[in-house]
Amino acid sequence: MIDEREPLVVLLHGLARTSRSMRPMAKYLERHGFNTLCLSYPSTKAPVEKLAGQVRSAIRDQCGGRRLLHFVTHSMGGILLRVMQRDEPMPNLGRAVMLCPPNKGSQIVDRLGGWRLFGWLNGPAGRQLVTGPLGLPETLGKANFEVGVLAGNRTFDPILSRLLPGENDGKVAVSHMELEGQADFKIVPATHTFVMSNGEAQANTLAFLKNGAFIHP
Repeated sequence: MIDEREPLVVLLHGLARTSRSMRPMAKYLERHGFNTLCLSYPSTKAPVEKLAGQVRSAIRDQCGGRRLLHFVTHSMGGILLRVMQRDEPMPNLGRAVMLCPPNKGSQIVDRLGGWRLFGWLNGPAGRQLVTGPLGLPETLGKANFEVGVLAGNRTFDPILSRLLPGENDGKVAVSHMELEGQADFKIVPATHTFVMSNGEAQANTLAFLKNGAFIHP
C-alpha cells in the first residue's frame, strides 16, 4: 500500500498522446523509489484551459490535497501545468520537470495550424500553441514554481524540422522550450516523441526531482 504521506510524481502526457506514453519514465522513477501517477486527458477535444481544469479535478479526486506533488510533463503537458498554476496555484506543488515543452509556442503551429487536417488531428488546444503574443504560451508569464526544462535536440522528421529555427527535436525549437524563471535547463540527445524513454532524460529528471538541479559536468 502506498504511504500517502510520501511525495507523488504526477506525469502528464503531451498533445495527441495518452498516459501510456509516460510509462517508461514512470517505471524508471518507481525503480528509484518514487510513487507515480500517469494521468490521461482528452488533449485533442478542448482548449488548454478546459483541459487544465479537468486535470486539476482528476488530481484532487485521486491525490487529495495534503501530499506533496511533483510533476513530470511532456510537451503540451507543461503548458497545462502552467495554466493550472496561473489560474489556481497548488499549495502542495513540489518540483516539476518539463520534457520538450513549447513554452514559447512552435513555428510548426504557425505554419500548419490553419490547415483542416492539423485541426482534425490536434484539436483546439494544438492551435493555441502558436508563437508570439497570439499564442497561449506567451501569455502565461514566468514560472511561479520550481521547474527544470529538458530540451531534446534530435529529430527523425527532416520535413518538419525545416520549419523550426536552429536546434530542435522535430516539433519544437530548443530556443522555444526555455521558460523565464526556470531553475535549470539542459539539452539532451532525444527526439520530441521519445524523450520520456531516453536514458539521459530519465537520469536528469530523477536528479532534478531529488535535488532541484540537473546533472552537469
